[in-house]
Amino acid sequence: MDTRVNPTAPLDLNGWMATQLDRVECALNQWVSVDASTDLEHHAPVDLMAAMRYAVLDGGKRLRPLLVLATFEAVSSGWVNDDFPVEKWRDEIARRGGADPDVGDQTSVETALRAACAVELIHAYSLVHDDMPCMDNDVLRRGKPTVHVQFGEASALLAGDALQALAFELLTPDGARFNPVRQALLCRLLARAAGCAGMAGGQAIDLASVGLQLTEDQLREMHRLKTGALLQASVMMGAACGEATPVARAALQSFGAAIGLAFQVVDDILDVTADSCTLGKTAGKDAQHDKPTYVSLMGLSGARAYAQTLHQEALRALADTGLADTRILQGLADMVVQRSN
Repeated sequence: MDTRVNPTAPLDLNGWMATQLDRVECALNQWVSVDASTDLEHHAPVDLMAAMRYAVLDGGKRLRPLLVLATFEAVSSGWVNDDFPVEKWRDEIARRGGADPDVGDQTSVETALRAACAVELIHAYSLVHDDMPCMDNDVLRRGKPTVHVQFGEASALLAGDALQALAFELLTPDGARFNPVRQALLCRLLARAAGCAGMAGGQAIDLASVGLQLTEDQLREMHRLKTGALLQASVMMGAACGEATPVARAALQSFGAAIGLAFQVVDDILDVTADSCTLGKTAGKDAQHDKPTYVSLMGLSGARAYAQTLHQEALRALADTGLADTRILQGLADMVVQRSN
């Protein structure tokens, strides 16, 4: 089974996603494991690893890993060939404790999978910490009790810390075949997106903005950092794993920025229009906590219109990449705006 998309064939986005999600889940299950025979030098305490696995596995849209892998595929020659189907990947990855098998241009493929998992670990850690009583004090995430409810606040804090560290360990495996310059670039992209100039900075602004009426520019900047930075980094990390031209990188940067903000606009809409069961998290909490949102600023119809505007910006940016086939990325952009949870 060839996972590459044929530009002349009808796009099977769901089939592509199912294949990639299978790889990501298999790799996460192996790498976030106390028993994994990975390149980790020391095993984690069992209770801590249980909280880490609870935070990462069996839930979530995995949008960020999908963006990494879709962008990598768009800027490179593709994933695997007909002689190496996903079933064989699954068995071989399990046998090697999460490391990819050496076939074809396997170094880039393994780097992309590691980048996809690393960005998901950062996302998971951020949710663990955001849900804690000192932040948003939420009790429901991905349809189950939040980590601090299930394991206690101290364990949740440590699990988030450990997931963040593990993300960077995945990006820097031992072995001369891994390009150190590429490893450093991936670490920089992810660290910047997660730190004070990205997700953490945006969360700080969010906490300081409770009860305030922000301008549209202020709200955009907050969400550009809090939500958009990691989504944009997912796109750019995928590009860094392949061979993107300067023109393509610039356009992909714009694409990532547009869908990153669109994701948050739709999140604000769903917080008002969907129920907790559909969302898998507590609905209506933004209004309950008096947080500024695109709905509170623009109204529901205005927020929906803005989401569509950002969607069109993303599609125009893809058209400017000069890449041969960006239909998977276009499909993911569609999914961001059309999602129901």
